[in-house]
This record gives sequence, structure tokens and C-alpha cells, in this order.
Amino acid sequence: MNPNDRRITGYAMVGHAMVHTYELAVPILVTVWLAEFSATAATLGAAVSVGYALFGAGAIPGGLLADRFGSRRLIAGCLFGMGLSFALLSVAGGVVGVVVALGAWGLAASAYHPAGLALISNGVERRGAAFAYHGMAGNAGIAGGPFLTALLLVPFDWRTAVAVLAVPGLVAAVAGSRVDFDETAAVDAVADGGDAPTMEVASPRDFLAASRGLFTAGFLVVFGIVLFNGLYYRAALTFLPELLGEFLAPLVEAASLGPLAGGPAAAELDLSRYLFTGLLVVGIAGQYVGGRLTDAVEPERGLAAAVAVLVVVALLFVPATGAAWSLLLVGAALGFTLFGLQPLSQATIAAYSPPDRRGLSFGYTYLAIFGVGALGASLAGAVLTYASPAAVFPLLAGLGAVSLALALTLVFRVE
Repeated sequence: MNPNDRRITGYAMVGHAMVHTYELAVPILVTVWLAEFSATAATLGAAVSVGYALFGAGAIPGGLLADRFGSRRLIAGCLFGMGLSFALLSVAGGVVGVVVALGAWGLAASAYHPAGLALISNGVERRGAAFAYHGMAGNAGIAGGPFLTALLLVPFDWRTAVAVLAVPGLVAAVAGSRVDFDETAAVDAVADGGDAPTMEVASPRDFLAASRGLFTAGFLVVFGIVLFNGLYYRAALTFLPELLGEFLAPLVEAASLGPLAGGPAAAELDLSRYLFTGLLVVGIAGQYVGGRLTDAVEPERGLAAAVAVLVVVALLFVPATGAAWSLLLVGAALGFTLFGLQPLSQATIAAYSPPDRRGLSFGYTYLAIFGVGALGASLAGAVLTYASPAAVFPLLAGLGAVSLALALTLVFRVE
């Protein structure tokens, strides 16, 4: 990589890591808010869904803003907005305050993915290496967000922990705004076989025409697949620390772990939070394997196989809670597959969208995954409130089954 490539890649890595650090801090905080605000899981699920929905809904406008104002300024604004939102969250007076703060976070964070991907595409000549490092940084944030939050909750109350989390975003925004690089250095470097930059959408008429051209029958099926995968993703992760706590409690008690089996030490060392973080770390390996599979198999087949595994994992999760080893095994399978299917999903999106509309295609699919997918938190919260923790997993299996049925239609079309 040349110096310009390295500066852009480093800047994008910081932004990607911070977005997912904040995103995955929220499920850990939910376990505290359930007691702090005496709120039901349904209420908190709906509250969290607001921020996550805006995280996805802003993807298309974010892409248009990046085209108009440049990615560097938009990413700096994203980082500043996320840090400021968590500062606001630290003084939230109740569920309404949580909704407002997470809504502000969702709006700020929504700009990152289209801006970051556009920055790498237009500014980095060694794009493959840049995208690899970019993905690794995102995975580090996915695992590091809940881990850091859980660690901060040991010595601090949740408000102080959230205030501390606000600082890195604000510092990164100031530092990033001073980094010097050429955002368009790779625009002329496409003669080596790389894709040309996405065709600019300059007016609402252009946008509508591009959207109509994008939504072929195949892309519409892919859109449905990623939508239901997004619902599964959000429903599984938002309350997973709480669910793991429910399932771990009898196992910890039966193990007679001395001082860890009860008392204040057990309250401080919430094993479910660290297990949740461990499952996300396993997801890093899943991302790597999924990425390698995109070069070895047709993406439709790989995606269908991954979704099938998620359906099986959802059906096996509750029976596996009877023993610690089986709970760890099925939890690891969930983390590995949930993140392993993402490269396969991205490859499938690319296969069913034209190169000159690739940016718009990812804008729409991020809207589906993070925007519509945010409803998964509300669905899981409602099930927890009006049914039982065990009932969440048949919900996940049903969402996965719909996605699998759609994925199989692509496999049969290929044949």
C-alpha cells in the first residue's frame, strides 16, 4: 500500500470499528436497563429498535451525502455524532431518553457504511487489502463493544460506563478530520481490471430510474433474503446476553462455584456478558471462513447452507441449555454462522446487481438488514414479555426458514 492507501484504510478502519463497538454495546446495556427502568423486554425491544431502524434507514441518504460532500467529512461527522449520542445516553432519564439518544446514534451511524465503502472504492488502489483490513476492524468492534462495556460495568455504574464509551468517538472525529489523503486517488486506477466507480445519481428522477433498473426478480429475492437475515440477526443479538443469563443461572448454581455461585461477586462477574462477547469473537473466524468460501463455491449455495445451519442452531439452542458444554457448543455455532454468512450474503448481492449500481444495491440491502431488520428486537422483546425465553428460538427458526426458502429459489435458478 502507498501512503495514501494506508491513511484512508486506517481512517476507515477506525470508523468501522467504532460503529460496531457502539452497536454491540447496546445489548449489554439492555440487561442493566431491564432492572434500572423496571421496563418490560417488549418496551426496551421497541426502544432499541428505533435506533437500529434509523441505523439502516439512513444508508441511502448517507450514500447520497457522501457523493455530494465527500466521505472524509461525513465519516468525521458520523464519529462525532455517535460520541455525542452516547454522551446524551449517559444522562437519559428513562426509556424515552434512551429512545432519543439511540435514535440520534442511529442517524449518525447510518452514514458510515456507504461513506466508508465509497472512500475505499474511490481512494485506495489496493482495494482488496483495504477491504480485508476494514472487515477485520469491524469484527474487532463487534467483539470489543460488548467486552469493553462489560468490563466498564464492573467498576462503574452504567451511566459512567456509557460516558466513557462516548470519548473514543469524539476523539476519533477530531483526529480523523485532520488526516490528509486524496479521496479520489483510485478513480483513474480502474484500467487494471477494477470496477469503475458507481454511476452518480444526480436527481430524484435518476434515483428512481436507477432503483427500477436494480430491482430485477433476482435482486428482489436477494433483498428478501437479507431482510429476513437482518430480522434474525437483530432478534438473536439484542436479548442474547439476557437469554444466556437465564440459561446459565441453574448451571452456575449446580456447579457450586464457591464465591462465584452467589453474592456480590456473581452480580459483578456476569458470566452471560462475557459468554456473549466470546460468541462474537468466534464470529471473527466465521467471517474469515465465509470470505474464503465465496471464492470456492457459488455464493447462492454457500448462503443457503449458512442459513440452513442457522435454522438448525435455533432449533437446537433450548435443548442444548441442559449442560454447559452443549450450551457453549451451540452458542459458538450461532456466533460462527451468524457472521460467517455475511461475506456470502455480500457476494450474492454483488452477483445480482449491475456494477454501475453496486453502491445503490448495498444502500438498499443495508436498509433491509439494519433498518427493517431492527424490528427483530421488537419481535424478540414481545416474545420474552408475553411468552418465555425458550419461545424466542422458534421465532428465530421461522425467520431463518423464510430466508432459506428464498435462498433455495436462487440455487434452483442457477441450476
